[in-house]
Formats: sequence, structure tokens, C-alpha cells
Amino acid sequence: MDDTLAGIVATDVKRAFGSVRAVDGVSFVAPAGAVTSLIGPNGSGKTTLLLILAGLLQPDEGTASVCGLDIVVHNHQARSRVGWMPDSFGTWDALTCVEILTTFGRAYGMKKTEATSRGRELLDKLYLGEFADSPARVLSRGQKQRLGLARALIHDPEVLLLDEPASGLDPRSRIDLRDIVRDLASQGKTILISSHVLSELEEFTDHAVFLSKGRTVLTEPTAFEGVARGWKMGALDPSALQSFLTNSSIDWQEAPGTAGECLITLDTIESAWQLLKMAIRADVPVHTLTPVTGRLEETYLQLDEERR
Repeated sequence: MDDTLAGIVATDVKRAFGSVRAVDGVSFVAPAGAVTSLIGPNGSGKTTLLLILAGLLQPDEGTASVCGLDIVVHNHQARSRVGWMPDSFGTWDALTCVEILTTFGRAYGMKKTEATSRGRELLDKLYLGEFADSPARVLSRGQKQRLGLARALIHDPEVLLLDEPASGLDPRSRIDLRDIVRDLASQGKTILISSHVLSELEEFTDHAVFLSKGRTVLTEPTAFEGVARGWKMGALDPSALQSFLTNSSIDWQEAPGTAGECLITLDTIESAWQLLKMAIRADVPVHTLTPVTGRLEETYLQLDEERR
């Protein structure tokens, strides 16, 4: 794949801080026009990797490129293509929101009038228009997160790096964030997003990169397809459902805190469909068949179990 089309390409990237190997061999491709999720436990190297890709840290070994530009060799050019949103805002609280965005726009070489206009446009898009001329100190944690996203987008970057962007956001803002990210991807931008909220990531992610102890442990466009996952099955007649599952040689256990609903494990969505058809043919009055957790979460938990 052409590196420009790939958006981000990392090959055996390593970075240590003294004896601590924060990133210890990460390789993956994040294609343009898609959302790639970076998943791993605390201490797996996600934030350090994002700092490297943002051009703010140099890797000790390995290579990484953004839009075909090596982040070390062509650092300035690569950084101009990247929008970076860290997990905490950190800015000048005495400045107004539009002043902050104008300042960052100027730092990216935009004319003042252009940066100010773009800043107000982004504030309106992110439901912060009423605070445009207010100092940043009046914003809540969630509002500052949205201002941080506006700051990352001020220069219309081709690549967007988001570190825990939903932190502090209310449910409505999380939905808006999802829609904005999907819209940016549809414009051909490369989105790399790190988050612990796996259930929400699954709603809009196209690719998943799983990290553990600074290393890539799994990276696939559909890494979570075909992963066995837990399902909850319920019927108006719990006894009939339990008898059906037992007679079908399907292991089950009663779901805690429910009126006879059963927990089962199935390999695919197709398996769930086949089971539902069998239950209906057996005249079992099924009212519920739903996954207990998402595929990203199932994959993460299985990988975590393998590491133990």
C-alpha cells in the first residue's frame, strides 16, 4: 500500500525511558478514510506511541510515517499534517476560546483572519459557539475536551490522533463526537483513536490495533470478527428454554439477577441466528438474544487472559 494512502505506517517502533521500555516493537498500518482504534491496558504504550506519531517524541528504533513523510526525517512537514488531541487539555485559561484557536492556527501558518474564522466555525460545530469570547477557565471538563478537539482540527489536518477524546463528555457529546469522527473519516482523513470505552469504539471503528507491554499483539482490519462472545438468551418460559439448550448440547448458565435468562457462548453472529431459528422451530417463546459484550471487548479480554 502507498504510504500516502495508508495515512500512518509504523514499523517496529521502540522507545524507552531509562530501563522502562514504553514502546517495544509496534507495527501497524492505519489507512486513510478510516477510523483505527488503539486498544490496550494502562502502561501498554498507547500515549507514548501517539506522541511519537505526533512528532513530539523520537523513536529509539524503527520507523513511522504520516502521509508518506517520515516523522523523524521530515518532522516539520509531517507535524503540519497531524492534528493532536492529548487526553488533558492544558492551555491558557485566561485567553478566550477563539483566541486560543486563533493562536494555534497562526502557529500552523494560517492568516489571523482565516484562523479566527475557522476557530469560530469549529466552536459552532462543537456546540461551543456561545463560549467563543469567554475565557477557557469557565468551561467544564467536557467542554474543554471539545475545545481540545477544535484545537486539533484548526489547520484541517489529514491525520487526527485522539487520546481518550470522550473523557469527561456527557452522553450527548459522546454521540456528537462519534458522528464528527465518522464524518472526518468519510472525507478521507486518517483517524487513530485511543480509548478505554470499548463499547463506544465498536460503534464507529473500522480497524483495531491491540497493544500489550509496548508491543503489537494483534492488528487486523476486522480483528474482532469470529471471536467467541457471550450472549444472553431469554424466553417467556425459562424452563422450556433451558430444556431446549440442554437437549441441543449447548452449555448454559443462568444469568444472575434475571428471571431465568441464560448465558451462552457463540462463535459468530451466524451461530446466533441459527440458534434462534432452532429455538423458534422448537416452539420456545424467545424474547431476548443479545450479546453481553462487544467484539472489541471480547477480543481484549481474551488477549488479556492469554497474557496471564
